[in-house]
Amino acid sequence: MKQSVSSSSEGSVSGEPSEPPASNTRSAINAVFLFFVVGAILFAAYTGRMQAVTDASFEAAKSAVTLAIGLIGIMALWLGLVRVLEAGGFMYTLAKALRPVMVRLFPDVPPLHPAMGAMILNISANMLGLGNAATPFGIKAMAELDRLNPLKGTATNAMCLFLALNTSSVALFPLGVIGVRAAANATDPAGIWLPTLLSTIASTAVGIVVAVLLARRDSNYAQLSKKQPLEESSSEGAVLETLPTSTEYSHLLVPVGRGSKALAMLGGLAFAGAMGLGVADHGFAFFDSNFVSFWLMPALMLAIVLYGLGRGVKVYEAVTEGAKQGFDIAVRIIPFLVAILVAIGMFRASGAMELLTGWIAPLSHPIGMPPDTLPMALIRPLSGSGAFGIMSELIQREPDSYSAFVAMTMMGSTETTFYVLAVYFGAVGVTRLRHALVAALLADVTGIVCACLTSAFFWSPPL
Repeated sequence: MKQSVSSSSEGSVSGEPSEPPASNTRSAINAVFLFFVVGAILFAAYTGRMQAVTDASFEAAKSAVTLAIGLIGIMALWLGLVRVLEAGGFMYTLAKALRPVMVRLFPDVPPLHPAMGAMILNISANMLGLGNAATPFGIKAMAELDRLNPLKGTATNAMCLFLALNTSSVALFPLGVIGVRAAANATDPAGIWLPTLLSTIASTAVGIVVAVLLARRDSNYAQLSKKQPLEESSSEGAVLETLPTSTEYSHLLVPVGRGSKALAMLGGLAFAGAMGLGVADHGFAFFDSNFVSFWLMPALMLAIVLYGLGRGVKVYEAVTEGAKQGFDIAVRIIPFLVAILVAIGMFRASGAMELLTGWIAPLSHPIGMPPDTLPMALIRPLSGSGAFGIMSELIQREPDSYSAFVAMTMMGSTETTFYVLAVYFGAVGVTRLRHALVAALLADVTGIVCACLTSAFFWSPPL
């Protein structure tokens, strides 16, 4: 469930479901915040750096607001363009393309069962970075899979595989992370696109393989499940073709004429020809740093606009409607950014961060992970906002540094795994997770390792 900035209290760029409201239990980010603040003050008292900690707290608070304000325009633009895709039904088109693969991955789920349609729509939304749209489909999929569950309270093989896919899904458009880089004035905001795409492909492959292998090895579950009666499957509402493609976006659609389709096609052909000539004239190679930096975002914007034109979307109205959501999200994350960036700034100014990274450097060196990104890798499965705060601090300090590049790639390639499992399994009362956690965490580890390896290959120092 990746790549969109969440409007939740976690303030994440990852698109995971909004984290739960305040309850009787302390959250992971609460422990992270206390660790940074208390550790910073105690360490500063010991080292005599209390003035530096005080100055850092004020400076970090100002930096957090500056970053959030810079995000407003970026998020408004891209969430506006994403609304064009939503209104045009692109998510459903992608879902239909994924259906043959899903039928093979989930042999225990009848092809026409409602669970299949919900899972396909959830994964499609995650691939496009539509976190808010993915969550309802995911919970619906879990509810429908539970109807096929012969052992209530125990995760089925399909549930475990679905969660592994959900936490590791391929990120086609990491627009949220690219937006944060742009807001921080990085010279190559789109440079993390290919590393993130390759890392999520690897993490998804590992999640699938691990989930399938562990399911086959669990002979005890297979024997128990055969002894329980299975609820009759239903095909009601399951066929993707029967799902409405634009019910909630009817106000953004007009009848599509041949002229609009022809114009969209001609626009695409004209751009393809111009791009080929431009690449040839300037000596760019496809997917080198120059091409990705300067061609990817305009090409994506044009493709979205032409798609909307060809699908009868009121493009301007859709962009402005989606932009309102981007504005709201960017404003809502300010309090959470302030809290976590102040805590990290104090921890760094006290000297504790330097000491901590020195201790853990031997662990991160073999895979090329900068020591100052390891805290983010450790926090990421627990808290979206904690990881977002560490990432934001790195990119605010040095937008074009290698550490910031790795952190952004890592953020786009991983998931708040523990929270996702808690929400989806909690929705259907599953308490015995079987191999779901192992598969999801191994997918996360793969995403982190691949983020480091691909970043080393694609990152280049700014001129």
